[in-house]
Amino acid sequence: MVTTTTNSNCADTGKLILRATLAILILLHGISKLMNGADFVTGLIAQAGLPAAVGNLVYVGEVLAPLLVLFGLWARIGGLIIAINMVVAILLVHTGDLLHLNQTGGWALELQGMFLATALAVFFLGAGRFSIQGNGNRWN
Repeated sequence: MVTTTTNSNCADTGKLILRATLAILILLHGISKLMNGADFVTGLIAQAGLPAAVGNLVYVGEVLAPLLVLFGLWARIGGLIIAINMVVAILLVHTGDLLHLNQTGGWALELQGMFLATALAVFFLGAGRFSIQGNGNRWN
């Protein structure tokens, strides 16, 4: 028989794996933008008719939010920010591939879809107890 404590530990371990995977993979995109700039994103934002400076919010979505998720500090908010970031990325860059498959039969946007779904999972599940704020915070 599995105890409630064991189930809780497994759930919290799963949340940690989910958070760490999402955060690290998105953070790598953010580090690239920190090193090389966000000109590509600001240009796309300007083409969409918005002020180019709005494109700098990519640093929030790809640096700050992943750090929040990774460490479990307002992880739900971080997950929501990453999800919004992914929706914007899909709309700005990948709309043409939305209904297409790649050469091996997978969805052309499977990586973006996985990032979006994982970010939403973090938003709805929270960080779990293996985090800075633990289970006691509403936004964690």
